[in-house]
Amino acid sequence: MSRKYFGTDGIRGRTNADKLTAELAMRVGQAAGAHFLRGDHRHRVVIGKDTRLSGYMMESALVAGFTSVGMDVVMTGPLPTPAIAMLARELRADLGVMISASHNPYEDNGIKLFGPDGYKLSDADEMVIETLMEQGVPLVDATEVGRARRIDDAPGRYIHAAKQSIPADVRFDALKVVLDCANGAAYQVAPAAIWELGAKLVTIGNAPNGTNINAGVGSTSLDAVKAKVVETGAHVGLALDGDADRLIVVDERGDTVDGDQLMALIATELQAAGQLRGGGVVATVMSNLGLERYLAGIGLALERTKVGDRYVLERMREGGFNLGGEQSGHMILADHATTGDGLVAALQILAALVRSGKQASELLHLFDTVPQLLRNVRYGGGAPLEAAGVKAAIASAEVELNGSGRLVIRPSGTEPVIRVMAEGDDAAQVERVVESICEAVRAAA
Repeated sequence: MSRKYFGTDGIRGRTNADKLTAELAMRVGQAAGAHFLRGDHRHRVVIGKDTRLSGYMMESALVAGFTSVGMDVVMTGPLPTPAIAMLARELRADLGVMISASHNPYEDNGIKLFGPDGYKLSDADEMVIETLMEQGVPLVDATEVGRARRIDDAPGRYIHAAKQSIPADVRFDALKVVLDCANGAAYQVAPAAIWELGAKLVTIGNAPNGTNINAGVGSTSLDAVKAKVVETGAHVGLALDGDADRLIVVDERGDTVDGDQLMALIATELQAAGQLRGGGVVATVMSNLGLERYLAGIGLALERTKVGDRYVLERMREGGFNLGGEQSGHMILADHATTGDGLVAALQILAALVRSGKQASELLHLFDTVPQLLRNVRYGGGAPLEAAGVKAAIASAEVELNGSGRLVIRPSGTEPVIRVMAEGDDAAQVERVVESICEAVRAAA
């Protein structure tokens, strides 16, 4: 059964257009609240948000929805997504909700849901919630309407938990760090945590105004952090995204270090300490073949899932892995978090730099990437991947690669876009096959 509202990472869209309105948010609150009214205890939901202008509207609508079905609401204000997952467990809540569209521009927003264990909801739970949204749910009697309150100490709780992910004797006094908070959810907590650990800190993207989240800053807009690293002579740059569940690193030369290289380093560190579980790393089909080859060279496996950190985490839990992530910068360290956590990942990288005494350009480039090309083709409607011309182009590309590379074609889970990726040892061949498929998709769209 196809899903109407939920994509690969919750519900996301342009505010007051598409599907994302206050009315929809209220229905999400009612449906999710009704679904998690289990047992006879007083039920509770934790709601956090990033710094988008529409966050106020979405928060109010969700509060109305949850309280109308009898759930109490705890609001935290702007906090990273992993902080809400953590607080859902710590506050013994029945649900956690993060209002964010991650790395998207401020005009978009989204709703991510976490269960009482701090993990993102399963596809089955999301389908039940969608059904309840369509059917409607009974509202409670006036005497049973939920209460809502804000808590002030949530940032400190998260900062403490993040710092606990590294040994107590590790300090960052020797490091000069540029931190880009994307004018997003981590604009207060990330600088505080890294400063408290002793780093000389240069912070950018930490002045949100409701409309500048991810605007020229953050993990998908690296020019600002690269320039600041070079300008200030910093040892390393750290770029978070709007809800701080992603991390991209910039070395002292201003070169990008993506999630694949970060996974390689963290896996190497954990293996050396005897702390890596599962015999390898879980990543998605988008991770570079170079990572797979590097891990194989040190006796570790790379298990791949479909795109989405929730699917990475599901496989990690099934197989007993404690490290997984995405090339885009989602880093899941299961010993410390139940979802991607950019700040926790950043602390691991800084700790590794301190321990090694090496420059970031040496420590964070453990393998040469195989030529990889990803292009996005926007379409107006229909199902381009079902077109005969597109199927023929894909088949032809697979024949041409002939086992020497990989081809990944998939529709986006959040927008009308077909993503076409290929990789192999011959860069010219990779570009040729990607363009041939893109042309076929454009013709069919």
